[in-house]
Amino acid sequence: MTANPEQPAAVQARAQRDEFEFFESITLRYADNDANGHVNNAHYYSFFDTAVEGYLRDRGMREVLAGEISTPVVASSCRYFEEIAYPATIDVGVRVDRIGNTSITYLVAIFVNQKTAARAQGTFTTVATARTTGRPVDVPTAFRQAHGQ
Repeated sequence: MTANPEQPAAVQARAQRDEFEFFESITLRYADNDANGHVNNAHYYSFFDTAVEGYLRDRGMREVLAGEISTPVVASSCRYFEEIAYPATIDVGVRVDRIGNTSITYLVAIFVNQKTAARAQGTFTTVATARTTGRPVDVPTAFRQAHGQ
């Protein structure tokens, strides 16, 4: 399969642990498993959300994307490579993939037991909006500068 440059990196190749600098550790619960004995696919999006929030707090960016700005999720995706199941602790890697005029796309990947290849990975896109109007606004300069733009 040839990589499509229009697709985010998350859907082009299986992510590797060394591609990420930030990880949020999450202990799986028995309730995360479904009748098939593995983590239900809906929980992966919760893991992504928790990890992105952890990234923002760790990097001091939550304050930058707060106050008069809200950052609702407008798109997300997930590819599954291998099952994960309770009991386990997962590490969710997060990195910023793209900063648009009003949007931020994060790459997220789930790793288990210090393995190098992601068990699942995806994208998580938010849009900066004005809390008063709900309309898109520019991604704050401080966020851009913190990410080399």
